[in-house]
Amino acid sequence: MNLDDEEAVGLGGVNLIRAAMRKAARQLGWKVTTIGWIGTRFGIMVAVQDTRDVPDEHKAAVDAAMNDRMRAVLHKVWGEPGPAPVQRGSVVLMTQEFRAAVAKTNA
Repeated sequence: MNLDDEEAVGLGGVNLIRAAMRKAARQLGWKVTTIGWIGTRFGIMVAVQDTRDVPDEHKAAVDAAMNDRMRAVLHKVWGEPGPAPVQRGSVVLMTQEFRAAVAKTNA
């Protein structure tokens, strides 16, 4: 997720956000690694990565998603006309989903 500094502070800071994301991921049975950076040019960045091996029944879907991401990156690098597609699982999309979940919880 990319959050601006004010938004991250309003949610309790990077350490609390990382802890909450880590707890949620572990409740899903994930083996996780979390990272959090303050003061990047994008604001606050927080990520949770599931480090388990991809189960065989999901391998094709994961490979397809990785190929989609690579196509989006190449689209950006080669400067093809038009906006690059927003990919499922992208930081932009996940940040929007996170903000929606927080708003729903606070409503």
